[in-house]
Amino acid sequence: MDTNNVVWIVIAAVVAIIVIGVIVFLARRARNQRRAQEADRIREEVHHDSRRVQRQASIVEETEAKARAAQAEAEAKAAEAARLAETASSRRDALNSSQQHLDSRLEHADTLDPRRTDDDKGGAVAPDPKNPVRDPENPRRDGTAETMRPDVRTRSH
Repeated sequence: MDTNNVVWIVIAAVVAIIVIGVIVFLARRARNQRRAQEADRIREEVHHDSRRVQRQASIVEETEAKARAAQAEAEAKAAEAARLAETASSRRDALNSSQQHLDSRLEHADTLDPRRTDDDKGGAVAPDPKNPVRDPENPRRDGTAETMRPDVRTRSH
């Protein structure tokens, strides 16, 4: 073999190594560009999805706030209902007390009345809710629960 041939073989091998190195370098560069583009695309998707998630979080927080407000309103309504029920109950008790007082006064009047016979004494007529008894002194007082108030004036018998 000739030295000339050996030099050409060494030059060919060096050129082949350089060409392979350039090809590897260009392939690696293309791969890195594709990866960078893919990373940018993923970052853009994440940014878009992040904004969507933030909007959903705002909607959830708003819904939670509405739920808390509705719960507070329901609790306030329940407290008001309990207060009204207590008021109605106490008024019903006062009404019953007034009615018992009136019944006992009517019985007392019946026992004092010389015009009543023994047959009449046991048969006191119960008030008819369809035909309430009118109080001539107070026309607003018609014997119904809505207008009847307990008699708080003191009376001596």
